[in-house]
Amino acid sequence: MDNVVKIENFARAGYLARAIVYFLIGYLTLSSGQSEGTASVLTDIRDMPLGTPLLMLTAFGLFGYGLFRAYGAAIDIRDDGEDAKGLAKRIGHAASGITHLILAYLATKIALSGGSSGSGGGGTEAAQNILELPGGSVALGIVGVGLIGAAINQGVKAATGKFMKLLDAEAPQWTAVIGRVGYAARAAVFAALAWQVLDFTFGGERQELSFQAALDSLRDMGWLYDAVAVGLLVFGVFSLIMARYRRIREANVIERLRKASSAFF
Repeated sequence: MDNVVKIENFARAGYLARAIVYFLIGYLTLSSGQSEGTASVLTDIRDMPLGTPLLMLTAFGLFGYGLFRAYGAAIDIRDDGEDAKGLAKRIGHAASGITHLILAYLATKIALSGGSSGSGGGGTEAAQNILELPGGSVALGIVGVGLIGAAINQGVKAATGKFMKLLDAEAPQWTAVIGRVGYAARAAVFAALAWQVLDFTFGGERQELSFQAALDSLRDMGWLYDAVAVGLLVFGVFSLIMARYRRIREANVIERLRKASSAFF
């Protein structure tokens, strides 16, 4: 199989897996009235009829998307460049890739273990371990600042709709609307998580650090909580459209993939 086709298949499977995860986070949060995070949603998938094979397929998709993002950052698939701005974008893409690879591992672990994933306390434990290292507060502070950057990036996408440049012209016209709604919801959650990380680091508050906890922190804001939950569900639908219409086979992208992929496949 052509190496470019392999990368394309990984990417599309990954967008499909992301669609499942975000749709369920939004749907289950709205239907149950309780905040859902990625770990709890993966457990919910496993507990469905035929859930274990579905979760393994989801894990494969998350792995594919993580590989696509990390590998794409390494070969500069989006032509971001090597200046400070370009490198910052590529680091963000790589971080996204690593995050999805971790989620793929977690999904596989949940599917094979038959036990509960827990409520996300691993993030708190990891943060505490970082704080205990020399310079740990600085390192964790950088993570918090990075999350602020991620929130701003999601907000910019919501405001500008520039993500539409990544889609084929055949994508539904309403894609821009749901994409903006979805990215705005993600911006709100990332901003809440950034605040929690910085407060954990410098404010002495040892609360749980996770996507679920960040979403739950918005509960007291009334309509905003429900709006974000709807936005996350909508982002799942948007990710499904990305799985179908994401442009990967552009000439410059194919050239980069062909030059770099031979070393890996």
